[in-house]
Amino acid sequence: MNRAYVYIVQCKDGTLYTGYTTDLQRRIKEHNEGKGAKYTRCRCPVELKYFEEFKTKNEAMKREYEIKQLSRKDKLKLFQVKY
Repeated sequence: MNRAYVYIVQCKDGTLYTGYTTDLQRRIKEHNEGKGAKYTRCRCPVELKYFEEFKTKNEAMKREYEIKQLSRKDKLKLFQVKY
């Protein structure tokens, strides 16, 4: 069974992006090679700020939705808790 990850990355301009993936290293590499632009509006390298691991994709998608509903301030608080 594949694990799924929910993550938050931050661009150099401070923009935060949330997503989920089953291959976190590949997704971060794609972001940093400019291929992440299809997922984000940012073409500059990103830094991984936060992630959680889940057993199923559905759990990860549910958590991603919850995180996307948070304000920027609350997302920044997550960085203090984990990572």
